Amino acid sequence: MSCPTPQRRFSPSRTLLASAICMASMAHAVAEEAVKPKDGAQSTVMELGATEVSSERLGSTTEGSRSYTTGAMATATKLPLTMRETPQAVTVITRQRMDDQAMTSINDVVKATPGLFLNFSSGPGRQTYTARGFDIDNIMYDGIPSGYSGWTAGVQPNLAMFDRVEVVRGATGLVTGAGNPSAAINMVRKRPLAEQKVTLTGAAGSWDDYRGEVDASSPLNDSGTLRGRVVTSYRDANSFVDDAEESHGLFYAVTEADLSDDTTLTVGLSHQKDKTNYFWGSSMVGLDGHHLDLPRSYNPSTDWENKDQEINTVFAELRQRLANDWKLQVNANYAEQNALFSGSYQSRWDGATLQRTVYQSKHDENQAGVDAFASGPFQALGRSHELVVGTSRRIYDMTNHNYSPYSMVWPIDAGKPNFLHTADDRAVTTQDGVYMTTRLSLADPLKLILGGRVDWYDYDDKDGQGDYKVTRNVTRYAGLIYELNDNHSVYVSYSDIFQPQTERGSSNSPVRPIEGKNYEVGIKGEYFNGALNASLAVFRVDQENRAVEVLDRTVCSSTQLTCYEASGEIRSQGIDMELQGALTDNWQIGGGYTYARTHTTKNAAQPALVNKQFDTDTPEHQFKISTTYRFQGPLEKLRVGGSVNWQSRMYNDIALADGGNYRLEQGAYAVTDVMAGYQVNRNLDLQLNANNIFDRKYYSAISQSWQYGGDVYGAPRNMMLTAKYSF
Repeated sequence: MSCPTPQRRFSPSRTLLASAICMASMAHAVAEEAVKPKDGAQSTVMELGATEVSSERLGSTTEGSRSYTTGAMATATKLPLTMRETPQAVTVITRQRMDDQAMTSINDVVKATPGLFLNFSSGPGRQTYTARGFDIDNIMYDGIPSGYSGWTAGVQPNLAMFDRVEVVRGATGLVTGAGNPSAAINMVRKRPLAEQKVTLTGAAGSWDDYRGEVDASSPLNDSGTLRGRVVTSYRDANSFVDDAEESHGLFYAVTEADLSDDTTLTVGLSHQKDKTNYFWGSSMVGLDGHHLDLPRSYNPSTDWENKDQEINTVFAELRQRLANDWKLQVNANYAEQNALFSGSYQSRWDGATLQRTVYQSKHDENQAGVDAFASGPFQALGRSHELVVGTSRRIYDMTNHNYSPYSMVWPIDAGKPNFLHTADDRAVTTQDGVYMTTRLSLADPLKLILGGRVDWYDYDDKDGQGDYKVTRNVTRYAGLIYELNDNHSVYVSYSDIFQPQTERGSSNSPVRPIEGKNYEVGIKGEYFNGALNASLAVFRVDQENRAVEVLDRTVCSSTQLTCYEASGEIRSQGIDMELQGALTDNWQIGGGYTYARTHTTKNAAQPALVNKQFDTDTPEHQFKISTTYRFQGPLEKLRVGGSVNWQSRMYNDIALADGGNYRLEQGAYAVTDVMAGYQVNRNLDLQLNANNIFDRKYYSAISQSWQYGGDVYGAPRNMMLTAKYSF
């Protein structure tokens, strides 16, 4: 048996998909032949065992666990704590949950994670992520922070190479250094398996959405001390939007070596390439501010637009076991990203005339990070405690290549501008930090976590116009946890984070950094030896020292037209509820409800904003739940599941050209997805995902002005069929 050569008329994605399905068929045939009974032998029937909630505690790695939760996670404090032991709201999106919901990118993770909001207000392909009212500006990879900005070169990590995604909501300065008091998203990579395993995946969905994936892991020597893994993936898709296309390619390789009984070295690399022609332009609203209610298939962009991104990453991790149960861990990560954006959006900057804003830019983004820490127990006052001491360094080097024209009055039907390179600008941000965290056992039921971090932050504008430094900024962390009984704990915590600002004060020096403070009180439950986790928290986040314009300009220096002071404040407060893990042996669930009201509490320059909602085009209420049930008995090969995402209304008050105002709204809505899977045999699994089954028509983002587009439709009803073959 052999696979036929694909004809040229097929796209690369269809060729890869056909090859993956053919390879799976061949492997299945070989396996069937191998187990076929010989003459005179008695035939046997394979039976699938029941899924059980194990009496053993879950580990950190989620692959193969079939669970919607995890054992220990260290994203919040560097200490390997269970969810119940962590005094902040935390979520894990496991490998099983990614597979059940057919997730492919971090966008899918954000949509499913309680308390996180996927925001397309900057365009359908320039997504930002928010939590507790603030943008998430750091994405971590194996615990190393990496700067993220969706409107520049921010890439969507391909989920094929990750075991899980850990999310900590609130201020996370102890582990990320600078940033917003929103959340830390930690992408944890897959590692080589101890046994040989190959998985071939082929998927086909609505609007010619095709994906092929190969995931192969194996020991590389007889003793198993050297292990390797390779993951390749390619996706080619059209869209419900006319003429919109995208493609995503990934190659990931990682090797793990036990250099001795106490030393393990991991090295790896990844290459990811993404391309789309629909990323900036959103649909306009009318001159009166109303939705135009255009068809969901309407494409406001042109045929020459393109967003092309390529990112190459190398990483390493060294784990050294020391005496007295101490360990040393060193992580390093280096990534180079090249991105070219050529795009437009419809606009009315010149009165009521519909025109285009056109722009091209190229971004070279280099990020490097290293983190080293030692951790272990120590004895004091007759009790055992834990300590982490570490240091880190981050470098963010961004070069922007600018092009002309950057026109805001380009004729609506004109072709592609003749973009010419004009100038470059480059900035390098360096951040060095030292930190310490300790977990003190004050009594058997009472634990105190204390942490501190000192950072040296240096922003170097290579054009020499905006350099600034922050020296010895202190970040604090504290959490007190009291165990009520074997299953429940209450906690109170404080964490903060800082964010340098470019605005300059009256002395023409940068105003002091913004400081985000997170206060949280909650109760957590842990059941079935950690297989199910529940939490309820009340939080308040204050972002202080925001730069606001000084009204009395006479205090500004002679070289300044205007100056600023660090006096603005934004407050977010609300409730965070979550449930994740196993309700029964065969029933997994993950979901939660979040209420976050974010409003301005101080703004001397614009006092009318005080007590007003800070960001009205993000919802205050969100409810998200997903679940999967595996049948037993005669239907043991079948599993079913689904998810519901509900959010409250969004609105923007649009100032009209005639001086009036119009409140543009997207009312509250829910989107329902369902899934059914069937384990054909030990090797082959089939799964059908149907999304937005009630075909709810809604805007995932709404316009902020009648002068430029901002309406972005959510996807209509769609389906995806996935075949997975493992051997």
